[in-house]
Amino acid sequence: MGMNGVLSYEYQTEALAKIGGMDNLKQWLGKRHSVFNGDVEGMDTPKGILLLGVQGGGKSLAARAVAGTWQVPLLKLDMGALYNKFYGETERNLRESLQLAESMSPCVLWLDEIEKGISSDSNDGGVSGRVLATLLTWMAEHNGRVFLVATSNDITQLPPELVRKGRFDELFFVDLPDAQAREMIFTIHLQNRELEPEEFALDELVLASEQFSGAEIEQAVVAALYSALAQDAEVTTDLLLNEIHKTSPLAVVMAEKLAALRHWAKERKVVPA
Repeated sequence: MGMNGVLSYEYQTEALAKIGGMDNLKQWLGKRHSVFNGDVEGMDTPKGILLLGVQGGGKSLAARAVAGTWQVPLLKLDMGALYNKFYGETERNLRESLQLAESMSPCVLWLDEIEKGISSDSNDGGVSGRVLATLLTWMAEHNGRVFLVATSNDITQLPPELVRKGRFDELFFVDLPDAQAREMIFTIHLQNRELEPEEFALDELVLASEQFSGAEIEQAVVAALYSALAQDAEVTTDLLLNEIHKTSPLAVVMAEKLAALRHWAKERKVVPA
């Protein structure tokens, strides 16, 4: 869409049914679909959500699913590409991106890893502060049907004024999938690769993949396919289990960071996705 890659049109969207878990988020979005579409009068138009959580937990997939389910365009704003060496150009890039999103409404505007653009402790001569001010002003004043979906992996880098009550319609915490969600994730990724879930011991796979993110489960399925190809064999439960056991999930490698993130979300009563 131009603007040196700051704002891009995302052709790949998803349906909420293709996401394992996140039942609270699905219900929340379902209640607001008709209002966002303009089918109901006298209600405040939904403005946006902030998704916090672990890497690979499905935040980006959820952003794509909002647009896919609501059947509106998905625009992705690259926070890192906003920055320009010339004074004032960074803020102008953001203003022009937001204006372009408004011109394409109704749409979903996805700010992936929003902390990269407005980190509260960055030493950049005040640019991030001006970017934040520009974004907050737009969030407070815009009345169009542009639904903002911001995602973040590191809550410690977000300024308090962004996450306070009222900035977003809701904050959701995307944790690791529970057993029921993991079974659904295995089912989705097996079906996507023309494998029959009924032919696998899903209960064993679910048990073995505790503390795995959705992305890590998908990679285990992909790795098992490659192993089967190398062996000129069919994909089996044992092959999948072997790939799972060879993986050290991020939740184990970065256990302290995940614990701190969960504590932050619990203390502030952030809604579990």
